[in-house]
Amino acid sequence: MKLSTILRHFREGTKNIIRNGWMSFASMSSIFISLFVLGVFMLLAMNVNHMADQIESQVQIRVFLNLNVKQEKITDLQNKIGNLTEVSKVTFVSKEEGLELLRKNLGEENKDLLAGYENDKNPLPDSFTVEVYNPQSVGLAVEEINKINQADEQQPIERVKYGQGTVETLFKVTNALRYIGLVIVIGLGVTAMFLISNTIKMTILARRREIGIMKLVGATNAFIRWPFFIEGALIGIISSIVTTVLVLLGYAKLVEFTQMELSLMMIKLVTLQESGWQTAGLIIGLGTVIGVWGSTISIRKYLKV
Repeated sequence: MKLSTILRHFREGTKNIIRNGWMSFASMSSIFISLFVLGVFMLLAMNVNHMADQIESQVQIRVFLNLNVKQEKITDLQNKIGNLTEVSKVTFVSKEEGLELLRKNLGEENKDLLAGYENDKNPLPDSFTVEVYNPQSVGLAVEEINKINQADEQQPIERVKYGQGTVETLFKVTNALRYIGLVIVIGLGVTAMFLISNTIKMTILARRREIGIMKLVGATNAFIRWPFFIEGALIGIISSIVTTVLVLLGYAKLVEFTQMELSLMMIKLVTLQESGWQTAGLIIGLGTVIGVWGSTISIRKYLKV
């Protein structure tokens, strides 16, 4: 296709948007509303998923050792646990460190409860804090740790604790939230596609006489189709860019206004840097594709003259 022909199609596509102002505005409004709702729910789903990841990342395994386990055995056990494929990090917590941590958790008002438990009177055992790569494999990691203990004649591990029962329920809830968010976003995306494409079809329907006249005077299908193709793309791009700007600006303000309150509740929203490109890519890409697709599908019917 010649450059002059391409430029002509772009000029005609742009003129069509201006010439059919109200119908173009209706199409853009439809795209804007649909994509705005989709963008809001996408950010909501991303934050739900992010919060689920934060909760799951706090799942840890505590391995409590028997009293009077020698240092050589502790080092050997730490190496064996650290070599498990599910385990990402093993941290040794001495009984002195455990006592200090317990004091912090009890708070200043209850510090007298632990008075006199220093040095040889410390009743706490040494322990390991074990972190895993995938929080949902914590049960498998516990099984492997128990096997290591059972294979040792001295059985240096007293007990392994990870919140059994509670952790499994937590994973079920977080997985359900992820799936619900995904289904809502996909459903809104499909709904937006059909709503926008039907609006564009109405725009093409209003100009069917123009298409029929061009076809009767000898215009080829490609000559007629390209301006509509470009018109649909421009409508989709302009609408999706406006939607993206408003959605991201609104989200940035939301993060700014709620940052302090949510921080006190130990909740952290996805930052604009983390979510901006994904949201912008989806909204602009989907708006452009729907604009082109709606114009292409709609005009096909009226080219059969």
